[in-house]
Amino acid sequence: MHVLSSRVLVRPRDLEALTAFYADVLGLAIYRTFPGGTVFFLGQGFLEVSGRGEPGRTGNLELWLQVPDLPSTLDELAAKGVTPDRDARREPWGLDEAWISDPDGTRIVLVEIPADHPLRTDMRAASLS
Repeated sequence: MHVLSSRVLVRPRDLEALTAFYADVLGLAIYRTFPGGTVFFLGQGFLEVSGRGEPGRTGNLELWLQVPDLPSTLDELAAKGVTPDRDARREPWGLDEAWISDPDGTRIVLVEIPADHPLRTDMRAASLS
């Protein structure tokens, strides 16, 4: 399989409220709009909010969003009325994470990768040894 592009599709209960959350509260840049939906830039991918979710249907979708400065991000969101579902803490795997939710209850994991974490290690130097 050769994948040319991808995006996460979210079918909201309230299209206007969820679109406003991602645009105005999280401040995601809009890639494109079309009748009945909006596609947001999401780092190296896209998030499409479109259509309508089925009543009572829930999934186990979580969004993992890496941010450069977790405390500043949480301060910015608090100023917009967002209260974390779980405050920031260092996880056993070494990442700093806090959790928030969108208006439909989808968990959004906000992640900062500490400077000394292996994900920040330049493996090119290790392979030369």
